[in-house]
Amino acid sequence: MNKPSLTINHRITWPALLILVIYCIPMVVWQEESLGVLNAIFAVIVDYGGNFYVWFSILMTLASLYFICTKYGSVVLGAPDSKPRFGWGAYLSIIVAMGIGSTIMRTGVITWAPIAQAPPLGLEPLTESALAFGNAYGMYLWSFQTFAIFSMGAPAIGYLLYVRRTPVLRMSEIYRCIFGNRFVDGAGGIVVDILFLVAIVAGAATFLGLGTPIVTAIVAKILGVESSFALTFCVTLVWIVLFTASVMLGLEKGIKVLSSVNMYVAAMLGVFIIIAGPTTFIFGFFFDTLASLASNFHAFVINTPEPPGVEGAFDVQRYTIFWWAYGATWSLLHSIFAAKISEGRTIRQLLLSYLLAPLALAWIATAILGGLGAGVFSNGSVPVMEILNDKGQMAAIAEIVGSVTGGLLTLVVFSILTMTFFATTLDSTTFSVSAYTDTNDMHKQDPSGSIRLMWSLIISVIALVLMKVGGLAPLEVTSGLLGLPIVFIQLSAVYAAKKMMDEDEAWKYNVRGAPTRVTSSGSAE
Repeated sequence: MNKPSLTINHRITWPALLILVIYCIPMVVWQEESLGVLNAIFAVIVDYGGNFYVWFSILMTLASLYFICTKYGSVVLGAPDSKPRFGWGAYLSIIVAMGIGSTIMRTGVITWAPIAQAPPLGLEPLTESALAFGNAYGMYLWSFQTFAIFSMGAPAIGYLLYVRRTPVLRMSEIYRCIFGNRFVDGAGGIVVDILFLVAIVAGAATFLGLGTPIVTAIVAKILGVESSFALTFCVTLVWIVLFTASVMLGLEKGIKVLSSVNMYVAAMLGVFIIIAGPTTFIFGFFFDTLASLASNFHAFVINTPEPPGVEGAFDVQRYTIFWWAYGATWSLLHSIFAAKISEGRTIRQLLLSYLLAPLALAWIATAILGGLGAGVFSNGSVPVMEILNDKGQMAAIAEIVGSVTGGLLTLVVFSILTMTFFATTLDSTTFSVSAYTDTNDMHKQDPSGSIRLMWSLIISVIALVLMKVGGLAPLEVTSGLLGLPIVFIQLSAVYAAKKMMDEDEAWKYNVRGAPTRVTSSGSAE
């Protein structure tokens, strides 16, 4: 008898989708009321639980350093003599593309602007110091804490998958060594897995919806037309085809190739902007940004920039809390994907790669793109603040990028790079969700093509529906809210990784050149 092609876990897939549908209904029917309720809930979390998220980000960074610097860092995710699935170039490219995606294309160009208009710390608005502070904050958003949050679930997942050879890829499995089989195989495990799936699918749909307006604004500028839902729909369809094709091709032929192409195109675009843009300003502004980051880093870490004294000013403290909460929502997805591509790598290699590679590119991108934006504002060639206040961030990004010499070509390349970055992040997301819901043995194979196609279409449809009804803001807030329970899952994953490695003495027997382990019966393992 032939095995069904759609080998999906029904216990977690359909309840998660039902929750998303039930949630979307009031977003469509009562948009303003629903958003008001969600914002009120999130405001309570920020006001009363903000320090919790701050300490969570610090704890994840310290946990990363602990695993990197101790005996646990030498543990191989796989057999002690196993070879890495990907070479260093492809491995780092995939991590970078997944780690920052095209979000950096938005934050890098424009994050400095709303902060510079009404900065904290008593800085004079729109001065060089305010501009540098805004760009420094943009760099801080892509700091060690962000990537520690993203990656610290990976050691536990990778260890389960490639050392203990657990056949299914579920977050609930990390609790087997903590609470036992009854919890994992019962209602507790189902709740954990459903919660994770809801958060990731909602986050992926939000990510697609938030990214589409960037390309839509650029395409509208190129064509000389107004942005519209019809144009957004067309852009989204191109994205669907692009990232679905990449997902269907799999890791080696799809995500790996697309990630490598992204790096080459990003490097060429960055060099071109430096040469064709305000070169001297970009370099000078880079050092001003680094100086501001160094002097304010401790305040950013403990989230103490004084509240803005200007009504309507950019609230750095509140946005930082939202960033950590939203990052927590994505943390386990990153961890699953990082673990899936890290077979044959040591835990130290995995964590160092995730801490350093995307951070380096994010900071370089923020220096170049932020320098371009601040430069054209300072020399008066683009009225950035007027466009930002009148038409929004996406229109400002299009004008800033289009101001570079060869503006049309620059806009086209920037748009293509943004789309491929988004496609890489989304196909990595879809790949991970598919692996999570596939009932096949995930340490032996990748998720089936039919499940990958199903999830790519589901995520795309949710994003399009929400863009049509204007529901992206509520879903973004919801993604932030879902970060709260996922924080506890992430903390549990850190504890489970250490517990499992201690139980198996993996730091002795699952490292390069490990001695043969002899069982109590005298046989070798």
